[in-house]
Amino acid sequence: MSEAVANTIIEGDASSSVDNTSQLKRTLGLKELVAYGLAFIAPVVPLTTFGFVWDVSGGLIALAFVVATICMYFTAKSYVTMAEQVPSAGSIYSYVRFGLGHFAGFVGGWLILLDYLLIPALVFLLMSFSCHILIPSIDRSTWIFILVGSSFLINWFGVQVTAKASLYSVIGQFIIVGGVIALAIIALQHGKGTGGVTLAPLYNSVGFSWHYVFAGASVCVLSFLGFDAISTLSEETSSKDPKQIGRAIMIVLAICGVVFTFTSLVIGNLMKGIEYSNPATAIFEILSIQVGPWASTALAWLLTIVVGFSNTLPMQSSVARVLFAMGRDRQLPFVLSKLHPKHKTPFVAMIVSTLFTLATALVMQDRLDTLTSLVNFGALSGFLLLHVAVFVRFGMKNPNRKWFAHVIVPFIGIAVVIGVLSGMNKDAMILGSIWLATGIIYALVNREKAKIEMAV
Repeated sequence: MSEAVANTIIEGDASSSVDNTSQLKRTLGLKELVAYGLAFIAPVVPLTTFGFVWDVSGGLIALAFVVATICMYFTAKSYVTMAEQVPSAGSIYSYVRFGLGHFAGFVGGWLILLDYLLIPALVFLLMSFSCHILIPSIDRSTWIFILVGSSFLINWFGVQVTAKASLYSVIGQFIIVGGVIALAIIALQHGKGTGGVTLAPLYNSVGFSWHYVFAGASVCVLSFLGFDAISTLSEETSSKDPKQIGRAIMIVLAICGVVFTFTSLVIGNLMKGIEYSNPATAIFEILSIQVGPWASTALAWLLTIVVGFSNTLPMQSSVARVLFAMGRDRQLPFVLSKLHPKHKTPFVAMIVSTLFTLATALVMQDRLDTLTSLVNFGALSGFLLLHVAVFVRFGMKNPNRKWFAHVIVPFIGIAVVIGVLSGMNKDAMILGSIWLATGIIYALVNREKAKIEMAV
């Protein structure tokens, strides 16, 4: 499909506005896109999820991350395929709509909204715990208000400000990860753990089981959620090269795959003789025992300051842009497509998503497990529709199909997503299904109000 036709897909919808002002400002280069994606995922993920992955992988945590990286490649590849053809801020909403039609597109957008709306709430909630522990005089609810408000103000001034904050956050996170790795290696050299960096967390013939590896990989896959958010910036790139978004997605996936695997490999060697009380705090207990209590305290402060606050910036930015795109296409109230006259940010969508995030974080303070599963349900269900859209649009309808990208990739992607979804808890599946049913009913009721012509 030509660039002119691809642009028609988004510009044609934007023209539904009388003054044709629903156009985002193009300011982002490849560096900012990569920083945005890395900030969304967070390079420190292997530290905060270490205990959970270690438990289910049978100690083969590094191999689990390798397998997860390979699995996520297929979803990333489907994103790249669509991003090159549909340069829209709507991400999965626009991609599924392009491949399967308006109704399926709305369902895809509705599902990914569940992910994008709840991820910030989850992070703010986790941050409130850390902040309350560090400063007990301020209760968790107050911390949630402070964190949500601060993030909203930064996003208000435009995606370029958000991108810069994300870049600084990513640099800070790599410094944290590098520091933890250095401390771990020093401890190993002083006889802690295995007494050196071995390949035991990658392969161990004693008790090796692919069952444990894939169980660990299913948890690791969730650590990569966020690279897809780069696609929501398709209308804000400084270059109109249709491959730039895809290039950024693959760079982020490659960086995270290497960093996650190496980090887990090194820390995994510290586990010999260690029994932690809670997988959620495993990394802090490991550092406290093998390095010293000061290391655990320092990490808690650094994660709170560097990660928790800044990590939510791209999250809130992404959901606002999906709401913006769906509002512009009148799949949701058109008011969501309004842009700030000066900053060119979707300020109405930002306000709505921020209020939803705030309410969710306050209401779900004691249901972290359910909130986490709901986030995963939304993302993975959206990925499932994405793969189907790629196969139908390019694998079935395109005579010039590429067998690997348009047939093999989506089929493997579908299998991976179904495998991970099958392991979710029942409460999340029920609540996720209710969300899906609500979206379908809304779409059916408003079908007459959402008549859009898509040029193909």
